[in-house]
Order: sequence, then C-alpha cells, then structure tokens
Amino acid sequence: MNAAIRLPVEQAYASELQALARSDDRQKPAGWSLSPQAVLTYLLGGKAGDGTPVTPKYVGRRRLMETAVATLATDRALLLLGVPGTAKSWVSEHLAAAIMGDSTLIVQCTAGTDENQIRYGWNYAQLLAKGPSQEALVPTPLYRAMQTGKLCRLEELTRMGSDVQDTLITVLSEKMMPIPELNTSIYAQRGFNIIATANNRDKGVNELSSALKRRFNVVVLPLPEDMAEEVAIVSKRVDEMAGGLDLPVPKNVGEEIARVLTIFRELRSGATADGKVTLKTPSGSLSTAEAIATMVGGLSQAAWFDSGKLGAEGLAASLVGAIVKDPVQDKAVLEEYLETVLKKRPDYAGYYAALNAAI
Repeated sequence: MNAAIRLPVEQAYASELQALARSDDRQKPAGWSLSPQAVLTYLLGGKAGDGTPVTPKYVGRRRLMETAVATLATDRALLLLGVPGTAKSWVSEHLAAAIMGDSTLIVQCTAGTDENQIRYGWNYAQLLAKGPSQEALVPTPLYRAMQTGKLCRLEELTRMGSDVQDTLITVLSEKMMPIPELNTSIYAQRGFNIIATANNRDKGVNELSSALKRRFNVVVLPLPEDMAEEVAIVSKRVDEMAGGLDLPVPKNVGEEIARVLTIFRELRSGATADGKVTLKTPSGSLSTAEAIATMVGGLSQAAWFDSGKLGAEGLAASLVGAIVKDPVQDKAVLEEYLETVLKKRPDYAGYYAALNAAI
C-alpha cells in the first residue's frame, strides 16, 4: 500500500492542534482556529491545557514569532525574509496550519509566474464555448483564500517579475480583486491574509516595489545565533527525518552534528570559533537547512553502505557538495580551510583526510 512521503503539517501534527483547540478558551481573531497565544505555543513548543506535549516547530527568538502571529491578526500581510535555509517556508506552513487548519493554499513563485497564476485563469474550452463567465474562470490559491477567508502562502515572492508582484497591491490594500472580464470583483472574507517568503541573497531576485513593501510587515529570520541553538535545531530535524525515512540513528550522531556545524559556522562567518584565524568564505550560504541535508545524507550512507557507522568518510561527499558550489573559488576556500584549520585539530583528523580525498 502506497503512503504519502510527506503529509501537510496540519495532518502530521493533527493531535497537537486538536489538543490545543480543545483547551483554548481565549479570544480568537475572525476565522482563526486557535487564539494567537495557542498558535505561539504550537510554534515554540510547550503543553496544551490538558497536558498534551507540543513539540517546538521553530527554535529561535520568541519575539520574532510573536510579531509574525500578531501581524496576521491584523489586516497587514506578513513577509518572512532571510537568507536561504532559515526556515521561512517551514514557519509559513506551520503558521497557516495553526491559524486556519489549512497550509495547502500556496503559490510557488518563479521567473515564469504570470498574472493568471496569481489572480485567476480561464478554462479555454468553456471560454470559447460560452465567453467569459463564472463557470469558465479557474480560481488560483489566492482567489480561493479570498473566497473562504483563509491564508494564502506565496513562496519566494521575489522570484517572479516586479510587474507580476505588483498585481498584489490592490489585493493587499483594498482586500478585493477586480475581474474586469465579468465586470465584477471578488471581496476577501474575514480571516484572509497573505504569508510571503523571500530570500535576500540568491541570484535572480527581483526587488519589491516600494508600494508593495509598504503593504507587508517584514520579519527577518536570522541564522541561529549560537552553536547550541543550531545543534538543537539540526538534531531535532535529523531525528524527525530519519524516522520518516526509516534510517537508524547511530549513538554518535550528536558528535558528528557538532563537527559538521563547526565547519559550516566557521566558513560562513569567515573566522574560526575562537576568532584567531581569518578565513575566506565560500559562495554558498552554508545554512542550517544544508547542515540537516548533509547529516541525513550521511545517515543514509551509513545505513546502506557503511554497516551503520556514521563518520567523516560517509559525510565527506555531502559536505563537499554543500561547500563547493563554485568548482574553482569554493574549492580553493575549502582547501585553505583544511590546511590552516582542520589539519591542526587532532579530533578532526578524519574530516581532514576524508575531505582532502573527496575534493
């Protein structure tokens, strides 16, 4: 029997959401499934009123999540901004699940996204047969969110062209969408809002117009501030993903996560942890998400080919893939790091040898 690789989070975490809803007697904004306080508990972890444990979905500053939730309780849209791998999409999905019980109204923005994918499209067979009509109109996720008073998620907003971005201005300011072909408009129901994500580092990014920026409240999601916080994030997600993939988790996974993150943090900050050695930085972001992917790749390698043993040799290829995005520039950065830093650390001898062999 086939099973979904990944369920929407409102299904995966249904027991937690139901427990929070049962004991949530606080005031809720129009259309919300949970109160803002319960949404925050769902995001940051804690306990429901009946004692049901709630796992943290976001590890970081509480105030950022408070601001995000409070924004969505108003008529102002939310923009989650940050470098790749800072959990923008993850937070967006969980916010929609906790607030509306539905995270599936999503538009993936790309360079090829046009107005029809944002506002509405047409069933051309119906259009040719009957002309413009309500039956011929094909609603987009944004259109359906306005109709039903739900949240619409716009992923990677800055990927689509500025002219297409600006089609959102009327929706955000007037809470309505004109349909000139039908000489009518659709007006958003109470509860409707938009959660957009965007990164400020990758190539191919289109700047938001000042008119559009004004209609978003921006919450910048940073990379984890300290090592312990990042280890906690990676450990939690690696454990969850390993469970979903039926991969055994060796006892030494915590030690290897700490080593991988040390390498990532030093390279992306341009200095060793003690600040004594200045380093060149690679072109990639070396984000927490990439560290998670590196560790999961290492677990798969260990399970299928290394008799369950997780170590530098199994992680080296994934590490090189994360660090060396530019085969010339980044390779030189990694080689210099190996010779000036890792070579002098006895407890990283395995990584020094394995990475040298992999590049």
